[in-house]
Amino acid sequence: MEFDFNAPLPTLPQLWTPDDIFDSCDFDTITRFKEDHRVERKRCAVSPRDLADYLSMWANTQPSGGIVFIGVGNDGELIGCKKVEEEHRNELRTVRKHCSDARVEFKDVAVVNSAGEDDFIMVMRVQYREDKLVETVFGDAFVREGSEKRRLTEAEKREIRLQKGELDVESEPVTSLRFPQDFDQALLEDFRQQFTTKRRLDRPYSVTDVLALCKLGKHRATGFEPNLACALLFASDPRMVAPGAFIRVIRYHGTEERFGQNQNVLADEFFEGPLAEQLVAVEQYLDQQVRSFIRLGIDGRFQKHPEYPKGVWLEAIVNALVHRSYNLKNMNIFVKMFEDRMTIESPGAFMPPTTAQTVYDAHNPRNPNLMWAMFYFNRVQCAYEGTRRMRDEMRSVNLPDPIFDQKQVGTFKVIVTLKNNVEHRKFYIRSEAAHAINPEMYETLSESEKLIANYLTDQKKITVKDAGLVIGRDWRGASAVLKALEKKGIIERTPGKYRSRHRYYYLKRPLKP
Repeated sequence: MEFDFNAPLPTLPQLWTPDDIFDSCDFDTITRFKEDHRVERKRCAVSPRDLADYLSMWANTQPSGGIVFIGVGNDGELIGCKKVEEEHRNELRTVRKHCSDARVEFKDVAVVNSAGEDDFIMVMRVQYREDKLVETVFGDAFVREGSEKRRLTEAEKREIRLQKGELDVESEPVTSLRFPQDFDQALLEDFRQQFTTKRRLDRPYSVTDVLALCKLGKHRATGFEPNLACALLFASDPRMVAPGAFIRVIRYHGTEERFGQNQNVLADEFFEGPLAEQLVAVEQYLDQQVRSFIRLGIDGRFQKHPEYPKGVWLEAIVNALVHRSYNLKNMNIFVKMFEDRMTIESPGAFMPPTTAQTVYDAHNPRNPNLMWAMFYFNRVQCAYEGTRRMRDEMRSVNLPDPIFDQKQVGTFKVIVTLKNNVEHRKFYIRSEAAHAINPEMYETLSESEKLIANYLTDQKKITVKDAGLVIGRDWRGASAVLKALEKKGIIERTPGKYRSRHRYYYLKRPLKP
């Protein structure tokens, strides 16, 4: 009696993993699977050198590598391997000598070829290597994209080596800056004091002693040699060594990014300098840009609610600064603000094995020395609880969980999206308009009146025509709403003829104390 303890395979072939395909490979499996992100087809006449490219490709393709059916044409024709000389088949089985870091396994599967003869297909299984970039002996490396093989550039190979821990870019020495002349002396001294206090160190430590302890450089016979992490943290101008070491914040009108004549940018700011100072400056700026809304609570008092919890967007920016790839030196961090969401984009992919699905439970920093230095500046906790805290804070105010995603547009970037409840909150009053409204008046406002009051906090002025577009009413209806707001003392109007297109309304100015 036999018992099958193997889990049943998914009913949909699209859900099969390369291991599923290889373990259950038979005639039906070979004819069922076409070339895709798991399978490649090759004739048995393929040369070992060409086959080695596919070893590199699958070994570098997340998450599971892939399969090569040898003896199958691109169109699915079962050519078989029976008629190929045994010497050539043996050369194919020793293909690893052309790509020694690949992990490969072969097996033969009996088939009936397209001529109706008994034959066999050679099936090659290549595992993904999490620990290193796999190149051929000829210095080439490839990845799979869809159903295509793509050769990696030298910059892409370097980025993958960094992701897999083969290189340590943050510890690379910086020789283009002079130490200490090109560094912020006050910031270095502040860091020294913070470090010695937190570590409870009694005897005096110099700035360079502390930097060396934090792996931010090394003592040399010629003096202290700072590394890239040190330059990013303390150089007067970190962009001298990493031109993309800055944060750009863009606010858009509406829910999408437009270009050319339809460009919809409302604000565009750059934040440069040492990372800790960048973070402080961005925090102060976004405190003004993130909008707040008021509503009446059950106690009859106004309650103020920001569109996103501060702890969430600040943590997302800290993560971008600490975990981005500084190997991509010309790429910067973007913070983009739309009507319905905020996105934080940072250069580089997730550090394996972290993925968008495991980000809440994983702790695999790309720049650990940089991260710990920010810890001494009281900017990070280093307890891998940041993403979970972001999720919990969003849930506490009934907002969707943060969305983590990885995209490739030339190079990889990680995007964190924070969504707000725009449809729900658009009938709240923006806090900037609160000076003109009291609780009793708030209860009398219609939805159209609230929409216009909120519009004026951003655009500062509105015509009757604009008001009609905002609330979806004709000229007469929009004019009636504006007059009602004017009568309640919430808005004022400029002088002029009744139907003049130059006449507009604006929020009533707050009384001076």
